[in-house]
Parts: sequence; C-alpha cells; structure tokens
Amino acid sequence: MHGAKNYPFRKQVSDLDIELDNDTGDVEYLQLLEATLPRLISDVAPDMIFYQSAVDVLATDKLGKLGLTIEGCKARDEYVLRQSKAAKIPIAIVMGGGYSEDIDDVVEAHCNTFRLAQQIFFNEITK
Repeated sequence: MHGAKNYPFRKQVSDLDIELDNDTGDVEYLQLLEATLPRLISDVAPDMIFYQSAVDVLATDKLGKLGLTIEGCKARDEYVLRQSKAAKIPIAIVMGGGYSEDIDDVVEAHCNTFRLAQQIFFNEITK
C-alpha cells in the first residue's frame, strides 16, 4: 500500500500494489488493509513478515501524501501485528518515513509501533 502520486514516480511492479489517492484517511486505509492482509497471508503462507512501519502516511508529513492520523497509524500497526501473531508468523519491524514538521508526531507514531509490539508479543504472553 503506497501513495500513487508519491516518490518514486516510476515504481517497480510487484505481485501486489495497492496505490492510494492523495489524502487517503484512516477509514479507507484501514478498510483496504483489513480486506487485503488476511487474504495475502493465506495465499502466500510466508515464513516471515517484513513490516516497514513507515510514518510518512501521517497527514502532517511534509513528503508523504496520505492523510492518516496518529490514531490511524497506530490502528494500522496493531492490525498488522495481531495478524502476524494470529498466524504465528515471525515479524521483523523496521521504521520508515517520518518528515512531519513537529518531530513529536514522528516520535509518537514510531514509539506506538514498538509499544504495541511489546504489548501484543510479550505482555499478553505473561498474563
């Protein structure tokens, strides 16, 4: 899932490309993710998920062209992480993007990813 009109302008073709319009917000983004990820996991049966949890999806990002809120970005991360856990597929998380003028937006969005990972993969195990 990526901005259709964002850099790079000539994109490599992959097995599955979901191009998003500028200003795509939380609801549409999350609906597409929820409609796609479980089917993708089922069809591909990956040994591992490599998740680039980029935060240039935020509406406050100077370079990204999407319109997610911090809450929407957090919901995206939680959904991906829970899908990985439910399918018992290891996940590697890397940060990406993050060009908001307010650095607190970038830090909060990235920290949310790793807070959720700790909660979902470690804290829930010990309960």
